[in-house]
Amino acid sequence: MTENPPAGIDISTPNVARIYDYMLGGKDNFEADREAAEQIIKAFPESREGVQLNREFLGNAVRHLAGDAGIRQFVDLGAGLPTQNNVHQVAYAVNPDVRAVYVDNDPVVCVHGRALLASSPNVAMVESDLRKPDEIWSRVLETGLINADEPVALLLVAVLHFLDDPYAEVARLRELMAPGSHLVITHLSSKDDRSGDTETMRQVYSRASSGVVPRTVADIQRFFGDFELLDSGDFISPRALERFAVLGWAGVARKP
Repeated sequence: MTENPPAGIDISTPNVARIYDYMLGGKDNFEADREAAEQIIKAFPESREGVQLNREFLGNAVRHLAGDAGIRQFVDLGAGLPTQNNVHQVAYAVNPDVRAVYVDNDPVVCVHGRALLASSPNVAMVESDLRKPDEIWSRVLETGLINADEPVALLLVAVLHFLDDPYAEVARLRELMAPGSHLVITHLSSKDDRSGDTETMRQVYSRASSGVVPRTVADIQRFFGDFELLDSGDFISPRALERFAVLGWAGVARKP
């Protein structure tokens, strides 16, 4: 991305979505984002591969849900910048009738996202904040793409670790989902043997647009409530999950 951005974009402060974009090999980032990403990579050399594996997990989960699970509508919260192999593109390849809504709380990301998605049918991007679940659901339904009475796949991919205590908000979103819906979560995990590196990563993100809160696997799984956790090995290789476990944990669960 050019270092002469449109008015209103702060290129001096690292942005979470743009750091992620850089790690994925994208071009929608600035020098501050690249510097922050390289500091994270220095502390966690596995982080670049971890981002790729996170994306791999997302793609496999979406294919499974659009295919075997028969899900026709997807809501991606904290979606960030549209990149390659987006949720709607992966789902369309399985079923062209799928509808998708992306949600982000960054107005600049939303403006850019709408421009990138303008030519995509049955896709929308809305601005809202995960800390306001009822507002999110209202704005998602206002697009006309999501039917609240039908099962939906709600994606919380690499987003919850940027919030201090989002358990009540996620619980409310679970309540709003119809039976048969699925919840997809990927999350940075905390490990005692990497506490120093984790602290370095915290410091980098504290200077960015959001802090970061890694959690234990048990604490991550609490986000699913009473949903039925699926065996991820049914749709992603155990080797990929093992490699991803160095940095995080991922799972998919179904609402009874």
